[in-house]
This record gives sequence, C-alpha cells and structure tokens, in this order.
Amino acid sequence: MLNEWAITFRLILAACLSGMIGFEREFHGRAAGFRTHILLCIGSTLVMLTSMHMFDLYYGKMTVDPSRIAAGVITGIGFLGAGTIMHAKSSVRGLTTAASLWVVAGIGLAVGCGLYYGAILTTFLTIITLMIFSRLEHAMIRKDWYRTVIIETKDGIDQMKSIREVLGEYRTDITDFEVERSSDGASMVLKLGVKLYETKSAGQIVEQLSRLGGIKNVKWETE
Repeated sequence: MLNEWAITFRLILAACLSGMIGFEREFHGRAAGFRTHILLCIGSTLVMLTSMHMFDLYYGKMTVDPSRIAAGVITGIGFLGAGTIMHAKSSVRGLTTAASLWVVAGIGLAVGCGLYYGAILTTFLTIITLMIFSRLEHAMIRKDWYRTVIIETKDGIDQMKSIREVLGEYRTDITDFEVERSSDGASMVLKLGVKLYETKSAGQIVEQLSRLGGIKNVKWETE
C-alpha cells in the first residue's frame, strides 16, 4: 500500500502539472482557469489513489477492478466540459478549454497510478499545443473570423437592405440576426453575427455603416 509520502508527492505533482495548464487558460481569460484545472486534476488523482487503495484492501478477498472508479472520472468530466462550452451568437466558445479539462483529468489519473513520465510529457505537450499551436492556427489556418456588430437604428429592419449592401462590399456574410428594442424604446438594436474574411476591414465596415441614414450607433460587440 502507498505510504503518506507517496500520496503527498502524487497530489502535489498533480497540482503543479495542472496548474501550468490552468495558468495558460487563466491568462487568456477562460472561465475554467487556474483553480479549476488544479481542483480537477488533484480530484482525479485522489480517485485513482482511492481505486488502488481499495484494490489493496480487498485483494484476495473479492474481485476488485481498480480501473472502474477511474473510468467514472472520464465519463463524469463530460458534464464539466460541457459547462465550459458556450454558444455565443454565430460561434462556439470553450471547446479548447473543455478539451484541456479532459486532458487534465487524464493527467491526474496517470499521476495517481504512478505513471509520472506520461503525466509530465502530456503536460508539456498540452502547454505547447495551447500556447504555440494557437498562434500557428491563427496565422496559417484560420482565414475567416466571426464577430457580432451592434447597430442602433431608427428605422429598424427597414435598414437591412442598405446594411447588406455595405457588408457585401467587404465580402462579409451574415450568419446570425437578432432584433430588440433600445433601452429608451425610441429605436431598434440589430445584432448581426458576421463572418469576416479580412479582419483589417472591421474598422471600415463600422465607418461605412455609420454613414447610412437613420443609423444612430455602430460598434463591434466585445468578447
């Protein structure tokens, strides 16, 4: 059976490894950040240690599978991961953070059963993926960008034809559409989810839309 020092080492190692990944998520302002990753990892480590402890306790007395409780972690992490995924207008956010939580749970299980090399290597590979590959993704892979433009107008949806014409000039597609009353009730607020192919045209789009008749205010929604 594991002694107190071995248990302490594994839990602290789990906290350190997951803290490195969680810090990267916290730095980028994600909902599941530093503390969430640490708690999840040390929790899964404890589950793995408990499974091994139960196996030692009942060894030779009854059939005990030490992987059954650990398998429940992998299943249960799906609920926590789903909570970090948010559908915001025309885009889905949180998939990467949900994936990092799932990986952290695996790291915790690996540390709990003593697979230190695999846990450490996975931690560094995860950090490299989150920090370096994200830059490559934006620089080389992603050519279109999803944003939401908020337009306050007196004429409401009657302005849509003119707005579509302006967006069409910049090869911008409308992917989502919402209409609501302004706080004073005197005008309409249009929220358009758009797909930009060139981010440098964002400022020009706002300027062009502002020139349309009946438009009171135009701005990009901040994330």
